[in-house]
Amino acid sequence: MRLHLARSYVFTNWADPAPCSKFSEEAPMPFQKVQPEKLSASVVRQIEQLILRGILSPGERLPSERELAERLGVSRPSLRDAIAELQEGGLLTAKAGSGIFVADVLGSAFSPALIRLFARHDEAVFDYLSFRRDMEGLAAERAAQFGSDADLKLIQTIFDKMVAAGDPSVSDEAASLDAQFHSAIMDASHNVVMLHMMRSMFDLLHEGVFYNRRIMFSRHTTYEVLLAQHSAINAALQARDPKAARTAVEAHLDYVKQSLIDHQRTERNAEIAQQRLEHESGKR
Repeated sequence: MRLHLARSYVFTNWADPAPCSKFSEEAPMPFQKVQPEKLSASVVRQIEQLILRGILSPGERLPSERELAERLGVSRPSLRDAIAELQEGGLLTAKAGSGIFVADVLGSAFSPALIRLFARHDEAVFDYLSFRRDMEGLAAERAAQFGSDADLKLIQTIFDKMVAAGDPSVSDEAASLDAQFHSAIMDASHNVVMLHMMRSMFDLLHEGVFYNRRIMFSRHTTYEVLLAQHSAINAALQARDPKAARTAVEAHLDYVKQSLIDHQRTERNAEIAQQRLEHESGKR
């Protein structure tokens, strides 16, 4: 009886091999031998991810070779191999006597010729603002939904600094914080394509390609209104209200667009008035 049970157990747990053979012939299992990964490849992947996610920014200096090797837990030769590969790929660049830096990976987003074209035509300025309205509105909506607690804490910290810094039309620090606030919202959206595209757009704005922010805001906006708009954006994000966050961003950029229209109208009127004055003076 005991022998019979043992045989039954064997038969039950080891099925007829024929079906298995048939299955393996018809559908071979897609497994491959695991290959050990070089340490340098792991380093490359980690640094690539930091750049892709916007954690390492263009122009940012990496720690010294010894410090970085210690942080990553790899040998210095492995780190050198990784750095060389990243330099060859255009993600890192070496500056003699200064160290290793994240390359300006955004530099190729717009060609110099296209940037000059943007600067000469008002149509591009308003298209830029429309694009920002759409993208930042979507980013704010995503940030309210998908941003981590750390993301929202950073946005709150930047906003608090903005309040303390005062009017961005007279303070370089306040103007910089304004840009950081908008960038932090893009980061919190957790969409890497959107993040890098908008950082490239912010760089054009910072360089004055579309308009002089300081002159326009000093003449056609008020600090109190701008602060209230940023406060509304921040409050909606902290409340994790996607619809309110998007609406607040869109209202802010609608205000910026109208301010730009007013600024251009004022400049045009001033130019016409100057021409009239010069014409009248020439009659005397």
